[in-house]
Parts: sequence; C-alpha cells; structure tokens
Amino acid sequence: MAATCYNLIHGFGHNKLNGQLHIRRKLVPLYMHTYSKSLFFFSCNLDYKRIHTRHLLLHVSRSGFGEEQLEESVSRTTLIWRAIKLPIYSVALVPLTVGSAAAYLQMGMFSARTYFVLLASSVLVITWLNLSNDVYDFDTGADKNKKESVVNLVGSRNGTFVAAYLCFALGFIGLTWASVQARNMPSIVLLACAIICGYVYQCPPFRLSYRGLGEPLCFAAFGPFATTAFYLLQGSASAMSRLPLTGTVISVSILVGLTTSMILFCSHFHQIEGDMEVGKMSPLVRLGTARGAEVVKVAVMALYALLIAFGLCKALPPASIFLCALTLPIGNLVVRFVQENHKASPRLCDKSKIFMAKYFCVRLHALFGAALACGLVAARVV
Repeated sequence: MAATCYNLIHGFGHNKLNGQLHIRRKLVPLYMHTYSKSLFFFSCNLDYKRIHTRHLLLHVSRSGFGEEQLEESVSRTTLIWRAIKLPIYSVALVPLTVGSAAAYLQMGMFSARTYFVLLASSVLVITWLNLSNDVYDFDTGADKNKKESVVNLVGSRNGTFVAAYLCFALGFIGLTWASVQARNMPSIVLLACAIICGYVYQCPPFRLSYRGLGEPLCFAAFGPFATTAFYLLQGSASAMSRLPLTGTVISVSILVGLTTSMILFCSHFHQIEGDMEVGKMSPLVRLGTARGAEVVKVAVMALYALLIAFGLCKALPPASIFLCALTLPIGNLVVRFVQENHKASPRLCDKSKIFMAKYFCVRLHALFGAALACGLVAARVV
C-alpha cells in the first residue's frame, strides 16, 4: 500500500515536472519570438525617424542654401511663360471693361471700335511697364537671380530697353488718338496721370517702388485714373457728350484699384531676399511675411465690405452686388493660400509655392471685375 502511494505520488510529481518543463520549452521560444519582433519594430521605427530627420534637414538645407539648384530645374518654356506674364495683362482688361460697363449703364451705348483700340493701347503700355521694370531691376541687381527676367532670358539689356519704349510710344499714340476722336481731353489727362504713376513707380530717378510706395501708386493708376478715363472715353465716343462723374464710376474705380494693388502686394512674397540685398524697401521687407499675410486678409475683407457699403448707398446696382458676392470663395482662397504658405523667415519660405500667390490674386481681380461689369450691364438691360 505504501509502495503504491509512493509510486503514484512519485509518478504524479514526475509528470508535473515534465509538464512544466514542456510548457517552459514552448514559452521560451514564444517569448523570444515576441521580443525579437519588438526589437525589429523598434529598430525600424528608429531607422524611420533617422531617415525622416535626414530628409527634413535636407529640405531645410535646400530651402535655405540650394534655391538656385532648384531654379535650374525649371524648364525654359516655363521661364518664358513667366516672363510674358500673360495673366497680369488682366490689369489692362478689367479697368477698361468695368469703365465701359459703367458708361453703358449711364448712356445705354457701347463703341466696339473704341474699346478694342483702348485695349490694344493699354496692353502696349502694360508691356512697357513690365519690360522697363526688368531693365531697371537688372541695373540695380534686384533681378540678378531672377531667371524669368526678360533681360536675363534675352541676354540684351539695351534691346529690352528699346522694345519697352517702342511699346510705350505706340500705346500712348493709341490712347491719344482715342481721346482726340472722342473729343474728350479730361480723359487723356487722367490717362497721362496713370502713366506718370507707372513711371515714378519704377523709373529713375524716382523709383518710388524702392520706398514701398508701389501699392498706392498702383491703386491710383488702375483705379480712379484709368477706370474713370475709360468711362469718359466710352461715353463720349457713343454720344459725343461728356458723361458726369457719378457715384457708380467712383465706386467701381475704387474696387478695381484695390484688387489691382493686391496683385502687386502679393508679388513681393517670393522676392524678399533679393529686395533686401539691393535695399528695395517693399512692404513685405518692412512688414515681414507674417504681417503681410494679415494685410492680405484685411484687404480681402475690405474689398467685400466696400462692396456691401456701396450697395447700401445705392452707388452699385443689386446685380453687381450679387454677382461680386459669388466671387467670395476666390477671395477666401487667396487668404488661405497666403496664410498656409508664408513663413516668418524668408530663408525658410517655399518660393515655388508662394510665387503663385499673385496669380491667385489675378484670378480674384479678373473674376471680380467681370462680375462687376456684368452686373452693371444687367442693371441697364433689365
């Protein structure tokens, strides 16, 4: 009996010990496998962080010190397109179209011949502004790293200079001819004032753009001066009579001047370093990109606030208010794009992205101007 109990106890203990050893043999590889997987994922995570950090440092290095290498990758076709600045010519189209629409609202008549002569002449004057700006910025060294500069692309400073003033002469002749045909001398005086604003903005010995006065000059030139002049020319050409200066034309000229100035303001974001090197005190050099982004936000808010105010004063017809209000998403897009892509330090600014800010402003300028003009025409028709 005792022997039997001993054998049972001994057998049970032996089996239990063997079972524990068997469980341990199973658990040890499982534990080692889990531990090795943890080490593997931990090491992968470390490798990912190292690679991510390396890429981040490389990106900052490129942004700060390798901008020229990135610019080399831009194709010549893209550079030529940038040099032509075709979207910028909306600054010639919008004042003329809005001014003509205001004259149509007043008189109910429209001269297509006068419109297209003024359009061609205005395009020539804008071409003079663009070409001469490249010439004078080349002289000061502001455009030495600007590969889309016409002077750098063509390789001839004097050739660009001659072409610029040839365009100016032809454009001024066209504007003068239209004014003489319309027998309206106040209009040519206003257009002359607009051209003078452009000259003192960029040409020596004035170069007021280097003092940060470009935006007020741009507002006056394309807003009250040009828009009002085109309004007078269309009215005189249609009815051979002098149109009165109404609250409508004054209101639309202010709105056109504001959207045009926003284009110029946003064109400074990607040129801060170059402007600082040559002593060009643009608004963005003075304010910095953070405050500049806030200025853009305030300008867009002011644009639509003025629109509502002019509507409440009955200076603008309801159709213009409604159609211009539809462009609010574009205005919001401009604000959001600048807010997201500006940086406090110009060295860390992504120039390839913020370069597009002025083109978003061109969209707002063109669409807002088209909506304004369509509303004026609709108010007369309806």
